[in-house]
Amino acid sequence: KSRGNVLSMIQNPLLPVSEWGWTIDPTGMRILLNMLWDRYQKPLFIAGNGLGARDKLNEDMTVNDDYRINYINNHLYQVYEAIEDGVEVMGFTAWAPIDLVSNATAELDKRYGFIYVDHDDSGDGDYARYPKDSFYWFRDVITTNGETLIPFRCR
Repeated sequence: KSRGNVLSMIQNPLLPVSEWGWTIDPTGMRILLNMLWDRYQKPLFIAGNGLGARDKLNEDMTVNDDYRINYINNHLYQVYEAIEDGVEVMGFTAWAPIDLVSNATAELDKRYGFIYVDHDDSGDGDYARYPKDSFYWFRDVITTNGETLIPFRCR
């Protein structure tokens, strides 16, 4: 299993972690964006933010991934707050649009995408693709320019 904080390998005991040990810190996103903006005064682009999880394909070919929706919602809301703080954010991309092999653990069972790929670490599956609940949620976030985001405040 990978450890959460790749810079120092020290966990913050006050923050939750994913199954793979990655720290979940939406407020940290806002803090980092503000720090980078204050230091460099250059527009910022979040090039990949997402949550790896063991998604389950239901019998009706759906995937209920509210945990991913909550994760991305909370991080995106903090990006919005950073913009309100005066940070110039050019864009945000989620990691990843479709399930893929994890760079950190070389697993396919650790899924990131908004689209489920029917294949697993054992080589089983037919590679069929199924939109997850997060696919429809993220589509709505994009089409409403973020108006459907639920406010997140640090707890």
